[in-house]
Amino acid sequence: MKKLLSVFLVIMMSFVLFSCGKNVDYKDAESFESALNSGDDLTDKTVTFTVKKFAPDSTFGYNLQAGEHLNFCSENNPNVKEGDTITVKVDEVKSFMGSYIIYYEMS
Repeated sequence: MKKLLSVFLVIMMSFVLFSCGKNVDYKDAESFESALNSGDDLTDKTVTFTVKKFAPDSTFGYNLQAGEHLNFCSENNPNVKEGDTITVKVDEVKSFMGSYIIYYEMS
């Protein structure tokens, strides 16, 4: 009986661990940008996007461009490359010259 209970607990704990982090608010850059254009406050929201261009020496720090107007910026090197798909949590969004500067933390 103890072995059965132990196995059950391991399975349940594994399920909980694997389900964590899969709750993404925006599954792509397009829906995220649409929400920004609508004026939504996206602070503390999560978004998954593909890095279209990586600019490690931009004015805003390490810049991950996810589209024409989406710039995910950080002072820390995210250790990603163009074509990678990542999920981040938004800390702050600023509008700058028709583009969005999004400060984030890795999820």
